[in-house]
Amino acid sequence: MTGAMVDPHHVLAWLTGRSLARGVSLPVPDHGGYRVDTRSDVEVSRWIYPTVNDGLSQLARSLHAPGYLLKWLGEADAVRAVLPNDWHIQPPAYFMQAGDDLAEPSTPKGYRIAMSRTDQVITVRILDDGGALAASGYAADTPDAFVYDRIVTAPEHRRKGLGRALMAALGSAKRHASAPSLLTATEEGRALYTTLGWRTISPYWTAEILAA
Repeated sequence: MTGAMVDPHHVLAWLTGRSLARGVSLPVPDHGGYRVDTRSDVEVSRWIYPTVNDGLSQLARSLHAPGYLLKWLGEADAVRAVLPNDWHIQPPAYFMQAGDDLAEPSTPKGYRIAMSRTDQVITVRILDDGGALAASGYAADTPDAFVYDRIVTAPEHRRKGLGRALMAALGSAKRHASAPSLLTATEEGRALYTTLGWRTISPYWTAEILAA
């Protein structure tokens, strides 16, 4: 079983950056993909596949409990036909890469931006005049990729340009000009990032065994 391949180097670079940004284990090769041991309250491990291969279907047949996620880039149909019946495929997210022209940082009226950096991880928070957190996001800056992660705007502060300001502030901290800027987005996030010059590389799918 094979599928169309997304550049595995970009996928590994994105996964590494995501792990750094979240303080979880770095990805390791396993079953033809990359495994990240998250060990959270709701998730034990996840496997990410730049391309669908036999290792994914073999792994799916060996897992029988919730808490293990299978993720892949490409099309859902390539996997749906070989997953056991107890696996559920979620609606897709999207693997995206930034264009060459990123926006300059700016602060919307009535807000202020606080940015900090610890080693390779950048944190940006946007606060309103009262000091309340209106938006936040993280990025990991490595020679192989600049990875945006957990970009969130509070519901009451949306449609005020905070998402654009947040992305621009994070991007201003990038130190490796040749490294691709990468992220995964929901359908809603994808609409915003497209207006900022990002392009979709591939759908990004997740399958899991649901708890009883």
